[in-house]
Amino acid sequence: MARLYFFGLVFVVSLSGIAQAQLPGKWQTRAAMPSARTEVAAVALGGKIFVIGGYWKGGQLVEEYDPANDRWRARASLPRPLHHIGAAAVQGKIYVIGGYTSDGGVINSVYEFDPGYDRWTTKKAMPTARAALAVGVINGRIYAMGGLGSNGKNTPVNQAYDPARDLWHKHAPIPTARDHHVIGVVNGKLYAIGGRINGRHDRSVTVNEEYDPAVDRWRQRAPLPTLRSGSAAAALTGKVVVFGGESNHAMHKDVESFDPVNNKWQRWSSMPTARHGLGAAVIGNSIYVISGGPKPGATFSSVNEVFTP
Repeated sequence: MARLYFFGLVFVVSLSGIAQAQLPGKWQTRAAMPSARTEVAAVALGGKIFVIGGYWKGGQLVEEYDPANDRWRARASLPRPLHHIGAAAVQGKIYVIGGYTSDGGVINSVYEFDPGYDRWTTKKAMPTARAALAVGVINGRIYAMGGLGSNGKNTPVNQAYDPARDLWHKHAPIPTARDHHVIGVVNGKLYAIGGRINGRHDRSVTVNEEYDPAVDRWRQRAPLPTLRSGSAAAALTGKVVVFGGESNHAMHKDVESFDPVNNKWQRWSSMPTARHGLGAAVIGNSIYVISGGPKPGATFSSVNEVFTP
């Protein structure tokens, strides 16, 4: 009986390895970011990737990555150290919204970065101060959703910034107030996925809610298959792809994509390095997944891995 049990165990493990090997998607390791950070924002603009802010000592850093030559360079620092920010690109500029200061304060600041002049400018403040929020761009407006307020509790606010007029607008609140969630935009609709309740990673959620700005309305969609928060996400080929994260002191290297057309999730080849607090940005047909903590809590990395479906 012992021999039969041993043989069966080896057979199961072998099948598991085959299943992982057959998952679609390819990973490559690229040049590491000069600084090790976590809780960063990553934004693609003009064929480059800008990794902004972070926790701890890298809070004011902005480093630009050029995939064409696999090189990094420093850019003008943020006006102040920030982490857990929202960041997005609109019309050739990058906007950094909200976040935590180095002393743990929650802010409502908005900063605009012009890469041509390598210069930051202060813009109209967000109506509601918050950190660990998520943002997405639709029709030139940056929708800032959810996050943690100054009281340490979640806020459901959904406020949109119009960079062209330097104005904020109020919209229908997110149904599930949360933080450390991700956002992806596909075909003019926004998908708010995962996250945690009141900053507790042991209270992560699998919620997936779709927002349609044309009618200012939300609806529930198929939940995230793997419970996690502190992930990164990017939209590619009509799908929202979610990377990594953590839940209840467990690290994740899971990669799952959501297809809004059929309301289904697909599993992809796992990340080489499990991380939370990472950033993701699309260049061409690939998603660059950069930085993040390789262990639960305040850990740091300079990892730069690229995923191609």
